[in-house]
Amino acid sequence: MYTFLLTLLILDAVVLAVAVLLQSGKGGGLAASFGGASSSSDSVIGTRQAGNLLTKASWWCGGIFLGLAFVLQMMSTRSSAPKSVLDKLAAPASAPSAPSTGSGAAAPAAPLTQQAAPAAPAAPKQ
Repeated sequence: MYTFLLTLLILDAVVLAVAVLLQSGKGGGLAASFGGASSSSDSVIGTRQAGNLLTKASWWCGGIFLGLAFVLQMMSTRSSAPKSVLDKLAAPASAPSAPSTGSGAAAPAAPLTQQAAPAAPAAPKQ
């Protein structure tokens, strides 16, 4: 299901890019309001034009893209947090016992998994 939705997202992105690139420039717009090409426009953003097929396709593809991206993001969240290397070191591991040399040498010291607690500060003198 995830792969299918990802394929749809990529296909939608291609269609969206084509639809946006095939549109003609709108002329005036925001640049014209600040002394650009033709500053005879009274509106700030530009004149309202009837939406043609490419404009409608751009809006629909943009909405579908956002929807699919949100669904895929929700599907890809992890169910558990990643483990830290320090968590693995603190866990007691069942290590294999060291082979005996037969010479009666002392057993190796246990690994240091816990640190000593800091000493309590001394009471101030009065």
